[in-house]
Amino acid sequence: MAQRLWDKVWINATVATANGGYGIIESGAIAAKDGRIAWLGPLTEIPTSPAAGASTVIDCRGGCITPGLIDCHTHVVYAGDRLREFEQRLKGATYQEIAEAGGGIKATVQATRAASEDDLLAASRERVKAMMASGTTTLEVKSGYGLDIENELKMLRVAQRLEADLGVTIKRTYLGAHTIPVEFKERPDDYVDLICRDMIPKVAQLGLADAVDVYCETIAFSLAQTERIFNAALACGLSLKCHAEQLSDLGASALAARLDALSVDHLEYLPAKVVAKLAEGPTVPVLLPGSFYFLRETKIPPVASMRAHKVAVAIATDCNPGTSPLLSLPLAMNMACTLFKLTPEEAFLGVTKHAAKALGIEKERGTLEIGKRADMAVWNLTHPAALSYQIGHAPLLQLVKDGKCLLSNGLAGG
Repeated sequence: MAQRLWDKVWINATVATANGGYGIIESGAIAAKDGRIAWLGPLTEIPTSPAAGASTVIDCRGGCITPGLIDCHTHVVYAGDRLREFEQRLKGATYQEIAEAGGGIKATVQATRAASEDDLLAASRERVKAMMASGTTTLEVKSGYGLDIENELKMLRVAQRLEADLGVTIKRTYLGAHTIPVEFKERPDDYVDLICRDMIPKVAQLGLADAVDVYCETIAFSLAQTERIFNAALACGLSLKCHAEQLSDLGASALAARLDALSVDHLEYLPAKVVAKLAEGPTVPVLLPGSFYFLRETKIPPVASMRAHKVAVAIATDCNPGTSPLLSLPLAMNMACTLFKLTPEEAFLGVTKHAAKALGIEKERGTLEIGKRADMAVWNLTHPAALSYQIGHAPLLQLVKDGKCLLSNGLAGG
């Protein structure tokens, strides 16, 4: 038997490539070979019949194919919950007050340190599976609930095991600079010394992280401390990310942009003058509407200025136990539209093309193009705008990673 052109072909779908906006191909088809996209276009232009060209043909029955969604900012590996704090905030306590009283991140640190690696894996696996059920094929996972070498490495190993277990792509970020641990409460600079001298080099040596993140905020790390940590990361060959301008403007985004960070995330207090700097460089602003919603914030990031400067904007869940227990990127897309006034097209690009850039993987993932990885979500939808429109339901038919079916909900083949 002659060798077939492709391993699989998906037919009878609206294909949203995420190139040039939605990048819609009506009545389209996509073929995959060896885990990569080998052909895509209108079905009428396919070079051979689907059955002759591939051993497996998947009829999408008029559904929609998008790139696999990319969640570029999560804290999905953790133990315990912060339900009590949710109740406290509803009774009037602020995020800062809870943190200063020993709650917040510190509470999750205590629970995560106490959890075994296997227990942490089991709890986190269920959350990632829920993300996958909403179309996510790639996600970033941060450490930051260990705050010592042993437990930070434990978290990063769990992220590594999640990737192996579930088949998704996981980019790992070291976030030892999430908050000052209780044992360093009166000597924060000593903790920064530990991060720069011991933790970052160890993480880099073991190959457990792709990037280093810092929470630069009045309740976390100063701008000067952030710069020290960034320089240590760069010296070890790691990329930069930053929690920036969430509660105040400390100048973290300008610093990160100057150092060509992958992304700056949150940005409620981002000044308009820095938006122009972001437009000039590779750093991607990442909006996190889940935490904005959950904390009932009112100061909206400067979306209009970003749009005016043609800045590529990403969106993520910020999944974490304290401020955004959110597992659905489509719901984050809806929040970005309703709370921040993004268009559905901007939201779509924010979880595909621009999210890939925020993780430094835009050459491999984030759009549907010949030669890129065959990471796709097949939806029971007629147009990708419906992902932002529908609330609480992601009608996923099939989740495809590197050409292999990870999940299937009633769609034959794959």
